[in-house]
Amino acid sequence: MEFLALEWVGKPIWMWVGFIAVVLALLAFDLGVLNKENKEMDIKESLVLSAFYIGFAIVYGGAIWWAYEAGHITTSDGTHAGITYFTGFFIEKALSIDNVFVISLIFTYFAIPRKYQYRALVWGIIAVIVLRGVMIGVGAALVQEYDWILYFFGAFLIATGIKMLVVPESDPDVSKNPVVKFLNKRMRVTKELHGQKFFVRERDEAKGRMVLAATPLFVALVVINIADLIFAVDSVPAIFAITTDTFVVYTANIMAILGLRALYFALAAMVHRFEYLKYALAMVLVFIGAKIFWNNIVGKLDPAISLGVTLALILGGVLFSLWKTRGETKEAKIAGAD
Repeated sequence: MEFLALEWVGKPIWMWVGFIAVVLALLAFDLGVLNKENKEMDIKESLVLSAFYIGFAIVYGGAIWWAYEAGHITTSDGTHAGITYFTGFFIEKALSIDNVFVISLIFTYFAIPRKYQYRALVWGIIAVIVLRGVMIGVGAALVQEYDWILYFFGAFLIATGIKMLVVPESDPDVSKNPVVKFLNKRMRVTKELHGQKFFVRERDEAKGRMVLAATPLFVALVVINIADLIFAVDSVPAIFAITTDTFVVYTANIMAILGLRALYFALAAMVHRFEYLKYALAMVLVFIGAKIFWNNIVGKLDPAISLGVTLALILGGVLFSLWKTRGETKEAKIAGAD
């Protein structure tokens, strides 16, 4: 048991083990109980499950806040663990809304029925937990070794935010995705789905034997995870700009992503209602990026101000989007785009 008391990247190992155990338990509950039988998740179920995940993330953040205030935990950079957790959580949650649109396009391209989508998304989380961990670990090592890289993160976030403000968005063409082309060229992929299976055995007439083949559901899963990595290029620097404490960065990221999979089915049906949120997110990225330079040139900005500005911008973007698109249907939006 002494092993659990040892520290790993600034926190006791028991904290890391406990967090991963909670995440795995939630995933097991998703796959083994909620999704034991393949069925379509309607909007009501999606919202109820999302409320559970968001509530759980808030309670978890409250526990971190209490532990920090009580002196039970500290952060590697001296920031308030609770405030930075919630700031990172809300930024990651808001940035992920754009990801929902891309995921929807991927499922549509591969003709994945809704009853199989949730299972693919949950399995995708397992990959995200590992991949985000690798990215955050690399980022933390770079920041620790080269503190000037935070200026690079800040400049990158400002440039990304400005680009989001001035460059018109275009829908990605999944058929031209290099990952899709590579998998279709290097792997045997079935033309049809085989239920919830990622791999099946089918007969190769040329070889005269059964061979392993991937299904379109597996290809969709891979493309979705690659898309998540691309989105992480924005979100990981954004949260490192708030705090360099690896535990806070990782837990805020994963908690936001866990609930997004449940919220997907509600958001996918109304993602057109958040058309103007990207401008708010762009301003958030510019603000967070500029804060790095402010902290090091003028003086450290109160973390509570960062949280307040972030929440105000995101909430303002959501409410303005809902107001501007009131009465607008998804079909009308698509027809207008055509």
